Amino acid sequence: MAQNFIDCDREQGYLLPPDVRDWLAEDHLARFVIQVVEQLDLEGFYRAYREDGHGRAAYDPRMMVALILYAYSTGERSSRGIERHCRQDVAYRVITANLVPDHATIARFICRHEQALSGLFSGVLALCEKAGLVKSGVVAIDGTKLHADASRDSNFDYDRVAREILAEAIATDQAEDERHGEARGDELPPELATEEGRREWLARHLEAERKAKREQDPEASEEPAPESDRAFDPTRVLEHPRGRREWLREAQRQLEQDRWAAAGPIPRSRPERLVDAGNRLEEDLAAEHRGNKAYEEYRTQNRDKLGRRLSTPPKPYQPPASPQGEVNVTDPDSRVMKAFRGYVQGYNAQAAVNEQHIVLAAEITTESGDFSHLKPMVDATLRELKRAGIPDTPQVALADAGYWNEQHMDHVTGEHGIQVLIPPDSSKRKGERPGWTGGRYSFMRNVLEGELGAALYRLRKQTVEPVIGHTKHNRKFTRFHRRGRKAALTEWRLQMTTHNLTKLHNHHIAALAA
Repeated sequence: MAQNFIDCDREQGYLLPPDVRDWLAEDHLARFVIQVVEQLDLEGFYRAYREDGHGRAAYDPRMMVALILYAYSTGERSSRGIERHCRQDVAYRVITANLVPDHATIARFICRHEQALSGLFSGVLALCEKAGLVKSGVVAIDGTKLHADASRDSNFDYDRVAREILAEAIATDQAEDERHGEARGDELPPELATEEGRREWLARHLEAERKAKREQDPEASEEPAPESDRAFDPTRVLEHPRGRREWLREAQRQLEQDRWAAAGPIPRSRPERLVDAGNRLEEDLAAEHRGNKAYEEYRTQNRDKLGRRLSTPPKPYQPPASPQGEVNVTDPDSRVMKAFRGYVQGYNAQAAVNEQHIVLAAEITTESGDFSHLKPMVDATLRELKRAGIPDTPQVALADAGYWNEQHMDHVTGEHGIQVLIPPDSSKRKGERPGWTGGRYSFMRNVLEGELGAALYRLRKQTVEPVIGHTKHNRKFTRFHRRGRKAALTEWRLQMTTHNLTKLHNHHIAALAA
């Protein structure tokens, strides 16, 4: 008798039209993502398209959002990888209804709807609240360093930027060969042979670039004033007057705020990125001059709290004449940061997590340390909860010793009524930090040594650290795929959005099983 096998005829067509929904189980993540997207407000996506229907048909944003959320939930962030899955993965084919958007379309969709994709975080957080997963009594805050899409070897100083721009100009100017004669053709003019000459030439070149942009753009006159003309706002630093270093730091902080407000895509052209790098170094120097000038005027003209003139003149200090430091010409927004092991060229990604491992806020910063991030992260948490329509507010905020900042702690406690638990000393230190004794330091140590304080602070290691570890180790998210602070922020928020989405899915499955 012949052997008996199930027939496998690959040339047999479908006898009946297939229903792609039958290809997946009822509790599959892809089905759940489709249901979630149906409940999200996608008006921000649809506003970007013409209402008259003219032009070539586009993919439905609802389908594209579901595709991106599912891809990020399963660890796929490459647009080419997503396209490949759309061809061969059943779950992706269910989401796209057997359509196959190419990788360029997927990448352009992410770039075009960057702000709307970032806003999905609040919508998913609202769904988590409806499921009972957002109990914001205790919130733990922590950060982690993530690699940028750039190399540390691409950090250039001002002189090297000038030499690179000059080399680009020489390489692209073929007509120069006729005037060089027997020379090699790449000799520098006498005025560019020195570092000072190159820096003067670069300053003139950058000013010419800015002038050309203003002439091409009729709205250029409405743009913010040049760095040299911007005023320094001393409001924040005068609340707690300190030395010159604090004023210079405040000037850099204000510059970072301006950069966040004006952040845009990183140019793809290397010559444009070199010009951008030179501009950023000049902006840093201009900010230092503004902070130094404001500090010296304060010391010579203002009075103390008792109305007495500040008699001690400031120590003489002259900011450098030319820009110092380095900037990355691949991703100028990224910075060299000290990580757990060595240094990385990247960003500092911050997260606020509750006891149910739901991320309540996700932000990034270009500052390596966590010293100045307590207040921004608490404010971001309250903002996200309000945006999601959640009335509850945190009662306790937990953070490690790197977040110790007395001004921020006073703000969080006084303005929002949230108790803060932050140890004055890191876990690596044995004994008290020299000079950090008495007053607030002793009080916080006593609270953390008490039974209630110790139990609350232990939640930090059980909430935010597992989320970050799961994101970097299990989900393999250790490097950004896109360049620029706004693009990195969108990528980080998408990662945290899909983290909450998978937690919500697991909660849904557990509820069905019960």
